[in-house]
Amino acid sequence: MIKSKVVLRFPASVVEQPFIYTLIKEYNIIANILKANINPRKEGNMVVELKAAESDFKAGIEFLQERGVMVLPLERQIVWWEDRCTQCGFCTAICPTDALWMERPKMTVSFCSEKCIVCEQCLKACPARAMEALYQAEE
Repeated sequence: MIKSKVVLRFPASVVEQPFIYTLIKEYNIIANILKANINPRKEGNMVVELKAAESDFKAGIEFLQERGVMVLPLERQIVWWEDRCTQCGFCTAICPTDALWMERPKMTVSFCSEKCIVCEQCLKACPARAMEALYQAEE
């Protein structure tokens, strides 16, 4: 079983095609859309977590690429440096996926990297610079 977060970049020609539906229905891929954006020229970007058997995963990626969708690995990850954190909670107020939250009643910040979509809003919000975007090494 493969589980991978990827960025899908697609041209205007496929914006109205149901390619996520096709991944699910035809290739047995579980697709969790983490972030999506279509610009005024109808070109799109989507951050998606895909989970499937290896053969289905490869066939689904090939299906996307044949239709002009660029499939890129999510190369960045957010790292929370707990020792730098002042527990102010600014990051928890801005996190769109609740990857950062305030533990109650202790009132301490917690972070779950699995929920993170690397939107980088926490980087801007953190006065202590306890959040950092790192590039993952390519395999």
